[in-house]
Amino acid sequence: MQTSGSKPCPCPSFKLREVASMYFTMIAVFLVILVVALQGSVPRGRKPLDPEGLLELSWNVSYPKQAVHFQLLTRDLQFGLLFGMSDRGEFENADLAVLWSDGHNSYFGDAWSDAKGQLHMDSQQDYQLLGAWRTPEGFYLLFRRAFSTCDPKDYLIEDGTVHLIYGILEKPVRSLQAINISAIHRGLQRVQLLKPNITIPELPSDMKTREITVPDIVIPSQVTTYWCYMVELPDGFPKHHIIMYEPVITAGNEALVHHMEVFQCAAKFDSFPHYNGPCDSKPEELNYCRHVLAAWAMGAQAFYYPEEAGLAFGGPGSSRYLRLEIHYHNPLVFKGRHDSSGIRLYYTATLRRFDAGIMELGLVYTPVMAIPPGEEAFILTGYCTDKCTQLALPAAGIRIFASQLHTHLAGRKVVTVLSRDGRERQVVNADSHYSPHFQEIRMLKEVVAVFPGDELITTCTYNTEDRNQTTVGGFSILEEMCVNYVHYYPLTQLELCKSAVDPGYLHRYFNLVNRFNDEEVCMCPQVSVPQQFLSVPWNKFNRDVLKSLYGFAPISMHCNKSSAVRFPGNWEKQLLPTITEQDCGSRHASPPTPPRWGLFVLTPADANGQEQMTPL
Repeated sequence: MQTSGSKPCPCPSFKLREVASMYFTMIAVFLVILVVALQGSVPRGRKPLDPEGLLELSWNVSYPKQAVHFQLLTRDLQFGLLFGMSDRGEFENADLAVLWSDGHNSYFGDAWSDAKGQLHMDSQQDYQLLGAWRTPEGFYLLFRRAFSTCDPKDYLIEDGTVHLIYGILEKPVRSLQAINISAIHRGLQRVQLLKPNITIPELPSDMKTREITVPDIVIPSQVTTYWCYMVELPDGFPKHHIIMYEPVITAGNEALVHHMEVFQCAAKFDSFPHYNGPCDSKPEELNYCRHVLAAWAMGAQAFYYPEEAGLAFGGPGSSRYLRLEIHYHNPLVFKGRHDSSGIRLYYTATLRRFDAGIMELGLVYTPVMAIPPGEEAFILTGYCTDKCTQLALPAAGIRIFASQLHTHLAGRKVVTVLSRDGRERQVVNADSHYSPHFQEIRMLKEVVAVFPGDELITTCTYNTEDRNQTTVGGFSILEEMCVNYVHYYPLTQLELCKSAVDPGYLHRYFNLVNRFNDEEVCMCPQVSVPQQFLSVPWNKFNRDVLKSLYGFAPISMHCNKSSAVRFPGNWEKQLLPTITEQDCGSRHASPPTPPRWGLFVLTPADANGQEQMTPL
């Protein structure tokens, strides 16, 4: 479905045409995806859709033509399949390409599903069939979709996460409308279809690797665990640049390892305890291990630094001690599950031009930022203010080249924008279909320059319709975060630039709730903020006042160095920045010319035994 950010545009109406029949058994060998047809396109990805690997998707993107070309390989085609996109992976209100067979003839068409999951043929056919082939490997189906079709029934393909849905038809169906979505084998896969066209840098010949992994621990039988493990580099370890890293996940634990980070400790301490255990029991000294060397979250792949930069570790003035932190999410409370997961670092002694860094933007992990239950789209915003960047950034500024957005389970949308002189200038990274189960570190299409006095504003949208209690900010998976880990160069001392509402103003909110509601919110000193939120009766008045509070109340700024110490200054009761938004039209690509619809039918095999695809 077209998102609210898209503009309606005049498109000619296409008359529905029945797709000609195709026979499953007479199909040609397919060797290369769109050798001629995809002029100006580059390969983007390949991904198995189902756990058994029976259905595999490959896709190319043509930015000149504003279109995606899909290739589906079905290893065991029976009576057809469904493939499409929806806002969050639902089969209701979905945009679908459907191949189905009645047992004699086979049909392909552009369809959509309504709120009850009933399929309908789309009056505007925007999935364009380009070819179909059978090989010893399986059945190939090739089709095309424009990013934007101007069809209100179609999904708008954007830069962020795309929820792909698929279904396999195991029995013949007499018509499209006869397909019962609830009765078929179906599933969901998340991808970023529109990846930037960035070449992976060539790795140097002197590259070395080091795995930083926990030593065969037993994952605690509880829902949320943060596990800390200390590693010591060799004495006299010289300065290197990390140029790549990737996850190392113990087989079978892929669903339990939620995210991982490797921190370097502060150099002012000569030694640190060799600790291996839950982070909430770690020695106090480990709080000084906060300089991020690598960060990974569920769904992310290997991360490469650009050729001009690398992340420095080792050498004079650098601590030899590293802390690996793993967040385990164990909702089924498995017992006795062993784990040796971690992160593999690739590094070189041949230093690059710039030292890179990782900076945290967004909200501080604090319960003063909370979301009422039953909210469809509750918004929280974290600020990196002009006062902080003016003090902490060099005159020449920094360059952000990658970004990893992060929330917990209630997160639905995340966006970070750059503001300068009170005006929004650029979107750093945005994901309108964000999923906490697919948190890639994404290379940006273009490097974002940030200068002293600029502001970086991170906004998260949450859905708590399935919850009956307040969701507060914090570390637990059922609490919430709003973070953007930005990767940048050259390195500065600024490691964390985040905010939260001033606690005094939140106290005034609880006072107001007590005055206007019959139920009293206990504000005794011994009662924690989460407990106070739990006692709020969530009527419309209390919800609206909390939203208003977060929209105008002063903030407490955390403008922190990697030592977790704030830069000098008064950071309390800072006024919210006043920002004028840019024209929303500049955030989206102009809708392309509506695609032409083509019909194809398979003709008998030629002398080489290959069937031909002939346009009608």
